Amino acid sequence: MKEQTESFDSAVKMLCGEIAAMLLKIPDSKKQMVQEIRLRSGKPIALTSGTETLFVCNDGSIVYSAERAAICSKKDMYDTFRQMCGYSVYSKQNEIRNGYITLIGGHRVGVCGTADVREGIIHSVTDITSMNIRISRQIRNAAQKLMPYITPMRCGILIAGAPSTGKTTMLRDIAYRLSVGKECKVMRTCVIDERGELSGGCNEDSGIDLGLCDVLRNYPKGEGVQQAIRALSPQVIICDEVGTEEDALAVAQGANAGAYIIATVHASGKDELLRRKQTRLLLDTGAFGRIVILDSADKPCSFSDIAEVSDRRYAV
Repeated sequence: MKEQTESFDSAVKMLCGEIAAMLLKIPDSKKQMVQEIRLRSGKPIALTSGTETLFVCNDGSIVYSAERAAICSKKDMYDTFRQMCGYSVYSKQNEIRNGYITLIGGHRVGVCGTADVREGIIHSVTDITSMNIRISRQIRNAAQKLMPYITPMRCGILIAGAPSTGKTTMLRDIAYRLSVGKECKVMRTCVIDERGELSGGCNEDSGIDLGLCDVLRNYPKGEGVQQAIRALSPQVIICDEVGTEEDALAVAQGANAGAYIIATVHASGKDELLRRKQTRLLLDTGAFGRIVILDSADKPCSFSDIAEVSDRRYAV
């Protein structure tokens, strides 16, 4: 529980002084539950815990109504955004154009503002009006109950879940366990960390320990998989949030080179999983032999269903 509190505090310290000081006053029992912090210019500061929305007062107390909640001013928004960008917004434009900023520790900030669109392409985002800070946590043993379905490895694993169900947290623990051989055989494990969220920056300050994984950070999945195959001879390749046609090609490349693929995809259940064309493309690669369906945001890092791809519910 202490680690979960520290994760909250590390994310909050990335915010501007007044807001950070206020949020650090929240009781530890609440800090451990909070999954997201939502800042909207001129609006109450909101917290997400499972499916609940909470609000924070100036004294750090938690309420369930926005009426008494502390307000995020336009200046607070501006100061926080600049601080998150390391006071160099230009250096973060590639991330911002894609709608997010990744902070040290793996905390991911969704960014809303005004897009400068030219010939159908977003060149920059300005006038930031809201941000959603997703608290990154490394929960030891998050994947412990899932590991008997993963090891010994005989096929690739696709983990499906809605937002805030613990997909990234599960991947971190799987990567750690496989790479160090915790209750399993040690496997050469490579992480393709396109957004820097899985590794949290992969430095001594990140707070994320991926064991003996080789981490390719900020690589597009296709190029990361190619680099891993070419130079790292991985037995397992792990990547987060696959779903595009390009991702399917990258997954197929890794599987065809003899690596087991463990990846996550957004889907709230098996019906949605099969309804989406992008997911069908992933299953059609033949890289995944088993599918894990995570439970709800109220029960993060738990799973409600595990099935073989050959199961008639998931047959490709």
